[in-house]
Formats: sequence, C-alpha cells, structure tokens
Amino acid sequence: MGAAAEPQLEPPGTGARAAKPVLAVVSDLFFVARIRETGRLTGVAVEFARTPPEVEAALARAPRFVVVDLTAGYDYDRILRTAEVARVPVLGFTTHVRARETEPWHARCRRVVTKETLTQELATLLREGIGS
Repeated sequence: MGAAAEPQLEPPGTGARAAKPVLAVVSDLFFVARIRETGRLTGVAVEFARTPPEVEAALARAPRFVVVDLTAGYDYDRILRTAEVARVPVLGFTTHVRARETEPWHARCRRVVTKETLTQELATLLREGIGS
C-alpha cells in the first residue's frame, strides 16, 4: 500500500476564514497607513469605515473582526452595539495615558491593547485573529 497523503495545511491568512476582510474603524492617518500596509503585506483584506452608516454597512457583511480606535471620539456605544448584534468580535486599542478614559468600552471588546502593542502584533493579529 502507498503512503497516506499528507494533509495540505493552508498558511495563516488564507482560506475561507481569511476571505472575509478585517474592518478597521480608525481615523489616525498613521494607523490607517500602518494597518493598510500590514494587511497588504500579509495578504489580509482590510476595509476601513469612519462614519456610523459605513460601520453598520461593513458589519452587516460580517467581517472576521473589527479593529476600533477607542481614542478617536467615535460613537462607541453605537459601533459596539452594532458589532454585538452582528456577532463580530472587537479589538479595541487605546493608549496607557487614556486607558481610564476608554475603560467604559473595554468590557465590550474581545480584547483591548495599547497602540504600541497593536503596532508590534498587527501582522499576527490580522493573520490569526484576536482569539477568544
């Protein structure tokens, strides 16, 4: 008998799961550029939304997860409520300085990181997701 065929593993960021984009609700141009370029380099589609109607429309398409800048002054209650209804996990990011200010939103996010951590882990987060 011949040897059993080895299963073909898909590299991270490929396959059906990766076909869905990641939604970024970010207005800081530095982070828009960083997220866009990291998505391009990792082969992960990233969609950006800035207004509540854009966010709601994008969440209706069920992205893999949403990255939300908790320091940008968005209508977080509306964004997070829409994400909860759509069952889309949220990765919030903040700064050490503003962590207390953004704390009311932390419990509604699957994970919250600092901008520094987001920058360091962005490629892995885009490829592998934000975990459970």
